[in-house]
Amino acid sequence: MKTINPTTEEELADYPSISLSDIHDLIHQANVAQKSWAEVDVSDRCNPVRQLGRLLQNHQQELAYLMAQEMGKPLAEGQAEIEKCVMLCEHYAQHGPKYLAPQEHTYPDLNARVIHQPLGVVLAIMPWNFPFWQVFRCAIPALIAGNAVLLKHAPNVLGCGERIAELMQEANFPPSVFQHVIISVSEVQHVIEHPLVRSVSLTGSERAGRAVAEQAGRHLTPTVLELGGNDAYLLLHDADLDAAVEAVVASRMRNNGQSCIGAKRCLVHTDIHDEFVTRILERLSMLKVGSPLEPDTDLGPIAREDLRAQLHQQVLKSMDQGGRCLTGGQLPQRSGWFYPPTLLSEVVPGMPAFDEELFGPVISVVSFQTEEDGIRLANQSMFGLGGAIFSRDVDRARHIAEQQLEAGSVAINGFVRSDPRVPFGGIKNSGYGRELGREGMLEFVNIKTVTLG
Repeated sequence: MKTINPTTEEELADYPSISLSDIHDLIHQANVAQKSWAEVDVSDRCNPVRQLGRLLQNHQQELAYLMAQEMGKPLAEGQAEIEKCVMLCEHYAQHGPKYLAPQEHTYPDLNARVIHQPLGVVLAIMPWNFPFWQVFRCAIPALIAGNAVLLKHAPNVLGCGERIAELMQEANFPPSVFQHVIISVSEVQHVIEHPLVRSVSLTGSERAGRAVAEQAGRHLTPTVLELGGNDAYLLLHDADLDAAVEAVVASRMRNNGQSCIGAKRCLVHTDIHDEFVTRILERLSMLKVGSPLEPDTDLGPIAREDLRAQLHQQVLKSMDQGGRCLTGGQLPQRSGWFYPPTLLSEVVPGMPAFDEELFGPVISVVSFQTEEDGIRLANQSMFGLGGAIFSRDVDRARHIAEQQLEAGSVAINGFVRSDPRVPFGGIKNSGYGRELGREGMLEFVNIKTVTLG
């Protein structure tokens, strides 16, 4: 499996995949290691997590450079991703024992204790767009809960996967408790169907989620799926445009537009539509597209050539169906898989820019006349990962966010982001289950009830 630098289109490394028999050996090793790991007191299981956080901090620059090379993330954003992983390690090392603590339930006719035990070997199928953060937000709570983790990383960030495994060893996790297994997509099924694999967590596309859920379902293996998103940012007539424009651009252009929770569909009240579009155009014109290794770069390349081609076709089709491209929308004449900041207006349902997830730096603007229309359009999606609402009437915005928007996360007067302290996940075709917070840790445990007669 070859990793390719998306900025230069040059090969970085070629990694051999392992055989089926080797896969089975690694699973058995993980199972043996997990049994011993589960016997370690949970407070002691937090020690290597703390050490891992310190190692990440010490190697922040190096790891950001690796991400820039393998998938094109600008250096400053790579450094921020590592900082977020450090925060996650610190959070779970501090709060993990409390999250896993037994709970007592005493009633006149019932005395019960609820305990949390590890499931066993967890398969983590992780994506390329946040190659450290996505892995850590699954692996760290699972490991503290006493599980072993097998990482199947995306083929274009295998160097990141290897580096994570090395850092786990340096942090003194027991051998085989965390392993990076380099296997093809076709071999994933053999891991899922193995009887010692007790849970699967996948972050990826809707298509990948359906395939994994189907395979795991045959064996009644529980899954956590964080899939695509087509987030709606709802701007009511009284929205603070300064705050809304900054939030939309920051959210949508982050990670070169390759974020599941990016501000993909901007639903804007007609009263403020024209001014919003003008301000967005001004902000996009200020962004610098270039090498992710340059300190002043805002947007690097798309991670793979096929992903850029798909994105461009979605933009062209939306334009053919009546969408207006106000800036961008053309493939640049340069090496590397770059795509310009793009703004589409007059977007309506039925266009790819409304119905599908566009994974790149493309903002789609949809106008609406009444609040009811805006909410209806926001929910008119097969996805339900995140969303945002902008209004100076915070009480009204909170009511819409809590009661009317169909999403796993909603931000008010800001943009959606994941945080180790609170649960994160989606509904509808954006998947199910939760990561992060206490809820994310409990996805990887057997919640056992013990009653006293």
